[in-house]
Amino acid sequence: MTDARMAAEDYVAAVAGVREPTQLIDGVIVANQPRYRHQRTAGLIYARLLAWATSAEGSGIVSLPLDVVVDRYDVYAPDVLWVADEHRVDPDEPFEGLPDIGVEVRSPSTWHYDLGIKKARYEQHGLPELWLVDTAASTVLVLRRSSPGSSRFDVRVELAAGESVTSPQLPGFELALDDVF
Repeated sequence: MTDARMAAEDYVAAVAGVREPTQLIDGVIVANQPRYRHQRTAGLIYARLLAWATSAEGSGIVSLPLDVVVDRYDVYAPDVLWVADEHRVDPDEPFEGLPDIGVEVRSPSTWHYDLGIKKARYEQHGLPELWLVDTAASTVLVLRRSSPGSSRFDVRVELAAGESVTSPQLPGFELALDDVF
């Protein structure tokens, strides 16, 4: 039997220079076609995280989508990602490993992947915290590990209008959802 899935290294070579945002999900190239609401929401989250991260030394780095090689058949591009200082990467080199927080914002073309296989792979490969931002329901589902040794997301917090996203990894950071939705 032949493996028809594309490997991560082949994906990275194939999409070099491609302008349309894509991801490799279970060995298949998936085009992401975000809409304005998605981009605005991701931008607001990025701006708030960036303001927090640049306000004090040692607050890590925040980025808009970067290719994150999760495993041999999965290369994701979280809409926003945050990396703690101790995991900081060379800004001129490709990102390797997982961020400390990944944020996925609902997009019509990829939301079912975000809730399904991507969430499962992030969990399987040790992502410490995942924010699933549902612009249709105006909610954020925060999944995290209660400790670095936890083998799965064992903390689940669903937040809605009037509430704020916080994280034990981001001391002093607060994202008011009324400002996002």
